[in-house]
Amino acid sequence: MGLQEERLNQIRSFMRVQEIDALVLRQVSSFAWATGGHRSYVNTASSNGIGTLVITPDEQFVVTNTIEAPRLDQEEGLAAAGWKIRVAPWYKSDDTVNRLIAGKRSGADFALDGAADLSSAIAWQRSLLLPEEIERFRSLGRLCAEAMNAAIRSIAPGMSEYEIAAQLAFETERRGAQAIVNLIATDERIFKFRHPLPTAKRLDRYAMLVLCGRRDGLVCSITRLIRFGKLPDSLRVKAEAVAQIDATFILGTRPGRAIGEIFGSAQAAYASTGFADEWQYHHQGGPAAYEPRELIATPEMMQAVVAGQVYAWNPSIAGAKSEDTILVGENSNEVLTTIEGWPTWEMTVNGQSIARPAILEA
Repeated sequence: MGLQEERLNQIRSFMRVQEIDALVLRQVSSFAWATGGHRSYVNTASSNGIGTLVITPDEQFVVTNTIEAPRLDQEEGLAAAGWKIRVAPWYKSDDTVNRLIAGKRSGADFALDGAADLSSAIAWQRSLLLPEEIERFRSLGRLCAEAMNAAIRSIAPGMSEYEIAAQLAFETERRGAQAIVNLIATDERIFKFRHPLPTAKRLDRYAMLVLCGRRDGLVCSITRLIRFGKLPDSLRVKAEAVAQIDATFILGTRPGRAIGEIFGSAQAAYASTGFADEWQYHHQGGPAAYEPRELIATPEMMQAVVAGQVYAWNPSIAGAKSEDTILVGENSNEVLTTIEGWPTWEMTVNGQSIARPAILEA
């Protein structure tokens, strides 16, 4: 059984649980999830794509326009995979989706009249990966790690954040993935902003590079930092603390454990390292798959971790951050974005040890 057939079985099982007769998917992430990694975007920043999927118990449709239909058929191969393509003129409004779901109990991943909004439940479903997707994630993790390593080792004082972002995008795109999140901060901006969009500011001594790379719909996340010159003791204290918190997240993300419970352990780690309030200034990550985070973890989340899921935790303290993408295994977790040869700190949590990335001193 191929990925496409397995996925449709998963979706139809989900539909039975939700007691619906039709599922409508328009998000770029949902399109890729349902079709086995195919692309429905033109603008890579769009949340919704140019194709809408309608899935019923015995049929699956792609509703699109005359511009996109040839590519979806010929390059994405959707018709050959069993999708029935319904095409409307690009210059006219179209009611094909409404006609396909008329009289049916329906759900959708967006607000659609007459359909239940199942976006949160669908996001959790997207995080439940099939074996082929796990192998794709491993490959993507290696790719993103290689891209990050090449980019961060190519930068030098005097470069602008725009130039650094260009290096990170180049190293990612040339390997066949998209840098859908490309955040760069240098020097004091690392201490001020948790989501630093690149600017014209030029690097003096300290840089942070953040990448979310997408390929076949899946998204891997990785952050690394570099300091030109000796690391100040005050910064080392923060960096080691955030590495300890990250280790708490990673080692605690085990099958059957509630996400809120894992979050609580990390909150305790923030406090024990002397930075009790820092978790409040940035989200901490969560399960990843076809979105950088399918759901953002909170202290109240009751969903339990499932073996085979991927998580990207990203604890931060003003001026320092730690972020990798991990696969939850039956017996242990696997860091998918390890950079070979990168300096690390060995962190211990409840008798278990794990290497976390240190700040590279150049």
